[in-house]
Parts: sequence; structure tokens; C-alpha cells
Amino acid sequence: MHLSQVTPSIFSSLGLESAIDHLAVGPSPMGRELLFLIDGFGFDTLDTYADAMPTMSRMFNHGVIQTSFPSTTATSLATLTTGQLPSAHGMLGYTVQVPRSGGRLLNALKWDERVDPENWQPVETLFQRAAAAGINVSHVAAKRYENSGFTRAVFRGANYKGANVVTDLISETKTALQATPSFVYLYVNDLDTAGHSDGVGSDKWIAALTMIDQMVSQLMKEVPKGTRMWVTSDHGMVNVEEKIIIGQDNPLLEGVSVIAGEPRARHIYLSSDSSSARMDAASLWQEYLKDKALVLTREQAISSNLFGTDVSADAFDRMGEIIAIARGGVVLLDAERADKEGAMVGHHGSDSEIESQVGLLTTTLS
Repeated sequence: MHLSQVTPSIFSSLGLESAIDHLAVGPSPMGRELLFLIDGFGFDTLDTYADAMPTMSRMFNHGVIQTSFPSTTATSLATLTTGQLPSAHGMLGYTVQVPRSGGRLLNALKWDERVDPENWQPVETLFQRAAAAGINVSHVAAKRYENSGFTRAVFRGANYKGANVVTDLISETKTALQATPSFVYLYVNDLDTAGHSDGVGSDKWIAALTMIDQMVSQLMKEVPKGTRMWVTSDHGMVNVEEKIIIGQDNPLLEGVSVIAGEPRARHIYLSSDSSSARMDAASLWQEYLKDKALVLTREQAISSNLFGTDVSADAFDRMGEIIAIARGGVVLLDAERADKEGAMVGHHGSDSEIESQVGLLTTTLS
């Protein structure tokens, strides 16, 4: 099962004829569907930390859901809301170089007002398709995301309901589910934030997981009966074990013009855009990093379907000349951002099972 199949299946259950029920979820019990996205909630958490999440542990577990590469929020949420792979929607990572910009980076979550969100991510969302078919679609999340470029790129079509505390998030969700047919996408990032700052398994991370589990329990009590609730995520997370600063006591900056992506999944842009330059750079990186990373040229990334099949022209233009995928507990730090990146304990973005596999839990409230 793949993350791109989740939202189409749920919308199919609500009667959206253009959506395919990939996961065979069947008709919606009462025409009310709630998809709760817990940022940074990897599949491994379900077993390892079951004691901290008794409510979610009792939900039906559909099994492993595979995310797209890179295993990062911007990419995964675009995959979730469009039902397409990164090769189609073009959201290739946390940061990428804006083509023909002179090396300017676009941070997908913070955005850049010079970039039109609808041009950057042109694929029609499931939210747009559902709303056009008469389904009430709502997006419940923190107020600060409401008019962001990322929201406009990826969540087009939903009625945004901003709320900053748990009680308000639950209240907005409850209200949005009164109508039928209705779909609510609910998002929290507390677990991801705690993982980045203190690490997976830390006291802060466990406290965040417990709080979210209690939120799920409260949702079950307050949303309309007959609502089918789904819980999934965008990625898991690993704790750092070894830090490598690109270009510090190593030759990795040779021929490099721009470093993008994130410490577990790097887009590297070169001064020379030629096949031989890419091969030389990839060889240099692989020889130095050995088993600490897998390094691919752009051609190799495309031929291996790293971002999906049928790479769009936009995705091709945004892709690094070489892609470095960290292994084990290694992080590849950009020297200019090493203090900030290196301060994080938890990371994600690579294709390891822990980072790239999430769960899909469900229950129908009676």
C-alpha cells in the first residue's frame, strides 16, 4: 500500500466517481470521514511505543503504508492530497533549487512569494475534485498555515479551519463533520517537533505522543457518531549518530554550486550541467562516503524511479544533479546551516524503513 492511495480510497467511499478505491475501504458508513495526519508518526512507533498510545493501539491497523522519496512533509503531503507521485506533482523535498533563478532555494514549507504555488504544484488535488462534486472538504490545522504558499500549492479546494490549541482543533473538526458528505483533514506537528529537537523516544517525544493519543480519545467522544476516523502520517524519524559537514575536512564541495534537500536526502546542484560532471561528482561522493550514503546521478535517480515514473519537465528541472541518500544514522550537513541542522536530534528524508513507512489506523465511531 502506498500513501498516494489513501486519500483517493477515502474520497471514493464518499462517492467521488473519479477516485479509485485502491485500498478496498468500501462505502463510507455515514458519509463522514476524518483523516488525522500526525507528522512524524512512523510505522515502527506502533509496536515500540504502544504503551504510550493506548487509544490508537486499539484501532484497526491496515498495515504498512509506503511513502514517496524523500520521506519528508512537503513531498508526502503533496502525494497524499494529489494521489500522485513526486515525479508528477514536483514537490521533491524540503528545499530545492528554483530553476533558472541563479541558485535561489525554495523552502517548500516556508515558501517564497516570488513563486506561484499553483504553477509550482499544478496537479489538481483530491480536495478540489471532491469539493466540485459536492463533498464538504475541510482542513483543520494551526492558523499560521492558512494562507501559506505550501497550503495553496497542496491543499487547494478545502475550507481552512484554523485552530491553535487541542480543544479548538477538536471543536473545528466536530463542526466540520456535521454536514454530509464530509471529509476533514486534521493535522498536528507536535510529535515531529519533539523528535527534531529532542529525539525519538525522548521524554518530550513520549509526552507529545501521549498528548496526541489523548486527543484521539477525545475526538472519538466528540465527533458525530458514524464518523470513520483514519490516522496516518507523512514519515517516521531516526536519531542522529554521525554528522558529516559537506566540504569540511572532505572534498565533497568540489564542483558544487548549491546544496538543497535536507541532511538525510540531499539535492546537490553542480557548477557544470553535464553528464560527465554528474558522473564525476557522484563517484567522488560515493568513494568518500562509502556505505554511509547512496549517491545517484540525476539520470540514475530517474531510471530507478526514485521519485516515481514519468518524470515531469518541472520535476526534472528541480532535481539535483546528484542525489545523496544517507544511510544508518548519518546526516549530511550544509556548512552554512550546520549549527541549525546539527542541533536537531531526529531526522528524516531517507528511504530507510523507519523513515519511509507509516501506518494506517481506522475505526468507525458508534
